[in-house]
Amino acid sequence: MNAAVDSKVYKENRLKAGLLPDYMPEHVAVIMDGNGRWAKKQGFLTRIKGHEVGVDALRKITTASAELGLNYLTVYAFSTENWNRPKAEVDALMNILMGALEKELPILLANNVKLKAIGNIHALPSKANKKLMSVMDATSGNDGLTLTLALSYGSQEELVHAFRKVAAEVAAGTLKPEEISEDHIERNLFTAGMPNPDLLIRTSGEQRISNYLLWQLAYAEFYFTPVLWPDFDADGFYEAIATFQKRERRFGQTSEQLTAK
Repeated sequence: MNAAVDSKVYKENRLKAGLLPDYMPEHVAVIMDGNGRWAKKQGFLTRIKGHEVGVDALRKITTASAELGLNYLTVYAFSTENWNRPKAEVDALMNILMGALEKELPILLANNVKLKAIGNIHALPSKANKKLMSVMDATSGNDGLTLTLALSYGSQEELVHAFRKVAAEVAAGTLKPEEISEDHIERNLFTAGMPNPDLLIRTSGEQRISNYLLWQLAYAEFYFTPVLWPDFDADGFYEAIATFQKRERRFGQTSEQLTAK
C-alpha cells in the first residue's frame, strides 16, 4: 500500500477502534444526498454518474454496518417526489437500481445481509420490481444486517396508508376510536416489525428530512455532514456513530433521572 492508502486505513481503523461496542445504534437511517451536485462538481454533463458512484458509497456503508454488527440500515433510495424528475433521469435510476441489485447480490450474501424494501414498490417498472423481489428472496435467509431500501417512498403517503388501515378497523367495529394507540399506527407502517432508527445521517449539507420516516424519527439523533454522498465512506460513517455515542438520549426525561437509573 502507498502512504495515502496507509493513512486512510489507519484513520478508519482508529475511528472504528474508538467506537463503544456496547453503545452502537441498532438502526441507522440514511438520506443519501448530493449525487447530482457531485457529478456537476466533477464536470459530468448529467447527474447520472453521481448516482452510479453513489452505489459504491452504499456498498461501503453497508459493509461497514455489517462489520460493526448493526442490525438495521435503512436508506432513502428513491422518493415519491423523484418520479417528477425528467424521464431520462428516472429511467437511468431504474437501470442503475437493476444493475446494482444484480452486481451486489454476491456481496450481500457474503456479508449475511438481508435486503428489504419499503414504499410503493408496485409503482416501480416491472423489470425493476421483479429484480428487487428476486434479490430480496435470495437474501431472505440471512440473519445479519437488514438493509432496507426506501423506494418510491414518501412518509406522508405511508402515514395515510396506516391511518386508513386503522380507520377500516374502526369502521368494521373491531377497534374503538378511544382504543387507538401508537402501537396500532406502528403496526400499519411500512416499517412494521423494525425498531425505529436511533440515528439519522444526511449527507450534502442539507438539514431537513424530506418526507422520510416522519413517525419513526421522533426520537432519533440527527447527524448532518457537508460531504456529498458519493464521497461518503466508512470513516465518515464511523465519525457519525462516534458523534451519536457522545449524545445523551433523554427521551423527555432529565439527565438526573437517567443517572439515577
